[in-house]
Amino acid sequence: MDRRKEVFVIGFFSLLCSGCAVGPNYKKPQVPVPPAYRGASAEQAAKAEAASFGDEKWWDAFQDETLRNLIQTALKQNYDVQIAATRILQARAQLGIARADQLPAVEGVASATNERTPQVVGRPAIETSASRVSLSLAWELDFWGKFRRASQSARANLLAQEWARRQVISSLVSNVASAYFQLRELDLELEISRQTLASRKDSLRLTQILADGGATSMLDVRQAEQLVFNAGASIPDLERRIEQQENFISSLLGENPQDIARGRKLVDQPHALEVPSGLPSSLLERRPDILQAEQQLIAANAQIGAAKALYFPTISLTGAFGSGSSDLSNLFTGPARIWTYAGQIIGPIFTFGAISGQVVQAEAGQQAALLQYRQSVQNAFADVDNAFVANQKLQDQLAAQGRLVESLSEYSRLARMQYTGGYTAYSTVLQADQALFPAELALASVRAQVLASNVNIYKAMGGGWVDVADRETAAIPSTRR
Repeated sequence: MDRRKEVFVIGFFSLLCSGCAVGPNYKKPQVPVPPAYRGASAEQAAKAEAASFGDEKWWDAFQDETLRNLIQTALKQNYDVQIAATRILQARAQLGIARADQLPAVEGVASATNERTPQVVGRPAIETSASRVSLSLAWELDFWGKFRRASQSARANLLAQEWARRQVISSLVSNVASAYFQLRELDLELEISRQTLASRKDSLRLTQILADGGATSMLDVRQAEQLVFNAGASIPDLERRIEQQENFISSLLGENPQDIARGRKLVDQPHALEVPSGLPSSLLERRPDILQAEQQLIAANAQIGAAKALYFPTISLTGAFGSGSSDLSNLFTGPARIWTYAGQIIGPIFTFGAISGQVVQAEAGQQAALLQYRQSVQNAFADVDNAFVANQKLQDQLAAQGRLVESLSEYSRLARMQYTGGYTAYSTVLQADQALFPAELALASVRAQVLASNVNIYKAMGGGWVDVADRETAAIPSTRR
């Protein structure tokens, strides 16, 4: 290599290394973080330094082994999770495309021609042949960082899709758990309805016997029949809702409608869980939708640099090296070698606002992504507070509803005893049963709501997305350069 070539190569690499990326570098936005969750109890707030409930793995957060198996099946087969995984593959491919723009494009060409021109007056026939093999290179230097910013944006979009998948997983875990607890609530309501129907049928038979003996009137028999018919009418409706709920859970599992396995009864599920709140600042590092919004902000921020780079000239290099000869046997000999290289600078002069429009568009997109990030943070804190206060008030409601059912049960027992002894009218029994049955159903509903509130706390605090598949997921490129 002669002196001129050495100077060219050294100057080229010096120019390449000195290039900078235009546009703003990403800085994590500052968002107001409350010192503690407003909805957390004093006991939970006192344990704020402890690990958050959202840090627990879903197989530790839910105590029902059957529910754990259902969640595991859903994570493997649910179509939303599979769709999210394919979007990650698309984003990873897009990152590869963006990175390829930073590197030279190399093409190989091989050609061979043989041509014969016919004899004409005054000239004999001519036969010629030519062979050529060459490699060509084209490289647009990323002096202003246009391609690097595009790669940063594509890398952030890839990470955003990964966090989107984890958000899908978090929602799926909570949806399966909530649907399962609602199914167990319907099972309990069906059990209560059948027990009530059996009890009321016994009461109807006793009333009929008393009426036949002249101890009471047919009015009491008709009132007893009303109680039986009322309890009987609720059973088909509950059976319909149970089957529909099983179909819904089957769809979450990615399966056709089928029977759903049951584990613990609703009354055997732990209602008063240990739910440490953790520090609110840790929510920003754990909740998938916040992390997804931040990666989208990083991607939008990088697009500003890619747009601003269009203001500057593009610097490109082209070159070719190969061999050409009219004799195939001499194709790779020294005299047959051919080479060429060239450089080119093209800069915009008049674009009539096209580039500035792209810059404004990118800056507006970055501002929208910033607002969406801040909004997602604000919504996250509201979700946690709402979940905490709902859990606390539902616990209080559960205790009050339990006392009401105990009182009504005793009232119904005493009313039946007095009616059997002839000390009160059947209307008292009717009144007691009419109040007890819906109160028992309401108690079952509140039990399920308490369990659902535990699930909502877990989801709001960013739990649920840790699954076995994450351990096998290929490492995603870091956002750092």
